[in-house]
Amino acid sequence: MADAAVAENQQREIPSLKKIMASLPIRQGRYLDVSSLPFAPGDATAGSEAELQAIVIGDRKTVDLPLTIEQSNYFSDMLRRSATGDARKRSVTDLEAFLHNNEEEVWENSWVRFPRDLLSPLSEEVLQRDLLADKDEPGRGNRSDVQKFIFHQNGQDYLRIPISYLLKLSLAEIVNSSRLLLPATILDTATRLMDHFLNDNSSPENFSFHVVSASAHCRLGAAVAQEMAERFLLSTLLVMYANERFGLIKSGQQAVIFYSPHPPYRQKMLNNCISDAFYRELFMNPCLSGWRRGEEKRDYMHLCHQVISRSQLNAIAKLREAGIITNNLVILPNTSNISLSNNGTHVSLGSRQLGAMLKDPGSGFSKVQEKVLGDLAVKIVEHFLPLFVGSYTAAPYRLDFTDFHPEKVLAFLPHELDYTHLRMFWRRWQKKAKLRVLGRSLTPFGPLWLDRTIRAVCGLRGDFLPDYRMIDYLMALMSTEQSPALDGRLHNSERLKKDLTDLGVFDGKMSLYLFEKMRDYETMGFSGFESRHYSLFEKFADDMGKAVDIQNLLYCLAFKYMTAGNISQNSIPDSPFVESERRQIIFGTAVGIPTFYIRQDTDNVLMKRILARAERVRKSRRYPRYLRVYNDEYRRALLKILHEDAADLIEMFDLKDTLQDLEFRLESPRLYSALGRLTASILKEVGALSPLQVKSEVFNLAAERYYRHGLRRRHIEESLDLLIEELAAFQKDCRGMRQETKRAMNLLFKNEQPPAFIRRLRSKILEGSVEEGDLKNLIYLVIISIHENSKVADSHKGGDSRRTNHVASVC
Repeated sequence: MADAAVAENQQREIPSLKKIMASLPIRQGRYLDVSSLPFAPGDATAGSEAELQAIVIGDRKTVDLPLTIEQSNYFSDMLRRSATGDARKRSVTDLEAFLHNNEEEVWENSWVRFPRDLLSPLSEEVLQRDLLADKDEPGRGNRSDVQKFIFHQNGQDYLRIPISYLLKLSLAEIVNSSRLLLPATILDTATRLMDHFLNDNSSPENFSFHVVSASAHCRLGAAVAQEMAERFLLSTLLVMYANERFGLIKSGQQAVIFYSPHPPYRQKMLNNCISDAFYRELFMNPCLSGWRRGEEKRDYMHLCHQVISRSQLNAIAKLREAGIITNNLVILPNTSNISLSNNGTHVSLGSRQLGAMLKDPGSGFSKVQEKVLGDLAVKIVEHFLPLFVGSYTAAPYRLDFTDFHPEKVLAFLPHELDYTHLRMFWRRWQKKAKLRVLGRSLTPFGPLWLDRTIRAVCGLRGDFLPDYRMIDYLMALMSTEQSPALDGRLHNSERLKKDLTDLGVFDGKMSLYLFEKMRDYETMGFSGFESRHYSLFEKFADDMGKAVDIQNLLYCLAFKYMTAGNISQNSIPDSPFVESERRQIIFGTAVGIPTFYIRQDTDNVLMKRILARAERVRKSRRYPRYLRVYNDEYRRALLKILHEDAADLIEMFDLKDTLQDLEFRLESPRLYSALGRLTASILKEVGALSPLQVKSEVFNLAAERYYRHGLRRRHIEESLDLLIEELAAFQKDCRGMRQETKRAMNLLFKNEQPPAFIRRLRSKILEGSVEEGDLKNLIYLVIISIHENSKVADSHKGGDSRRTNHVASVC
């Protein structure tokens, strides 16, 4: 704390941006050498983190989730209290309906259970270590909740674990079975990968097996996408192997993982009829893997859920203060908020140049200067985030008229937007959703029977949202007047968290939520930024790869602006209003609101520059001193800015085709955007032409089916195609295959080339019916590919690409 106080005193005055930029090794003569900028092609590195949806398919008498509910004290107590009249019978009947009315037999975020003696010696060793209270101090004994994972049944010990930990044990089984087959160096790689299988609050989570960078034959975005696809493929194959190895399918529990952006519909229904404490017991991950003290991390996950749940309740008071709620007729949100079950992808970029300077005490570039540049870069990039929403990722969702209680659908927006922008946002959203009857806006009253009657009589269909995850989840907390989050001063996020904790919005122990987050060298081991706004990519290469290339371009442009002196900290003021002014556009894009309002005399220099290039901007008739701006025109203006201000960068990155593709996504979203493609596939499931033609429940359940079947199949197919391309590249002299890799390949595939092996098994992989021997060889092949890619990444870095932690958990 003393060091922090000293650093804070030293930074009462923010260092001159001009002096900071002069200290960087950026070559400036008559013209700026853009190749010397931070995040230029030879400088940028990247990594990603992905959250996956896990399900278990099976009868309620064999799957862990329904068994756990039925055998719980909570359920028996509810039955007893209902029988005596001390509790509403509706609560019990809803819970029983969840257990009994499940035709598809899909249980989201369920755990699995199997006999412990099925574990190999290595897996047992891994388990015993992960059950320790402190992995670095075995003498402290086991965690206090060991009985939650091990129970006795039918004369033998059973293991009960979440899917996130099943992945790790499955990989341990593979390592154990390959000790006589694979060279030691490849086994070391396989063993190292175990630590990359973690968990989010409920979902399985994994992060990059190695840090990637651009090369002569591969852009940075393509490298990131390829690595994530390979990670998804390995995860999928490990679950398939676990289903066989641990007898899960035979015992009526088929585990499956896939990408899905928002909480499952049935899990929401369950959340509405159980307590918040019981919800945490069922769904909060125990954090067995990845942390020295797992129970502490588990408690942190519980804290996140408690704080987020409380935060949405506190948002009601803000809605009243903002004038959106004008009477006492409100529907109280559930005391258990399910938004932490949203799943997304985080992509981190790092700069070798900045990292090297921060590592060198004599460079004159310290964390003080890093903070100034980092905060300003984040503010610049936030203006461009509407380009990503719907274009590259999406989370399409239907809201029914009965859902349109402001205290529910506005979710965390009262903590993210200024009241002025919040009122404007709500009025425009109501207009978009056509919630007007006889010229007056109409929202639900509360009693479900009444609201359904009004919906039917007035023909109110609700709304369709391009990216519901960005509304349903706490994405970016707004600064307070006293504690700006991005003013360039050290520890500003800690000061803001203290203010927000006092307001009942957040907790100081939690990581501050932002769209774009600076990653400082002292904490993370690299200097860069994490983008946390990505929801669901329909394609790895075409969507994720291109999105990361644009993300990289934007950060390079931010440093170009700073180098040229075009934008300084004062150019984008740190007031909550100005912060809210730019973020309302991002949220509006996620909802699909066509227009937004900007003050005519805004102090935001970059916003003025963008609006000067936007068409159809006019003075608002409703809001004096405000300009009305079309969201589509704003995004077109952003594209113009990139062509004007980043022309040299676009040429350097060779992104002319990527910018053309982005224009197609903006101009013809139904055909080219991720939102358009995802929505079309979901509508095909229900045989409709428009989301508003079907009921919200039908559309949302169809989306979940598509994610776990059609989209999962597409992702596996693309991952296999990318793996075949990788294997073909290994066999060429351009990179050269290492001797241990050649030996492993020859040993495993004596009579068949690996690409032919994959093609032969392709249909069985997609069906999940690969025989165990072939499945193990396929997993070995993916591990060999990861090993080879890791070595290539190490050679590009000139060290160990694994030492840098390029990702961080959601919480």
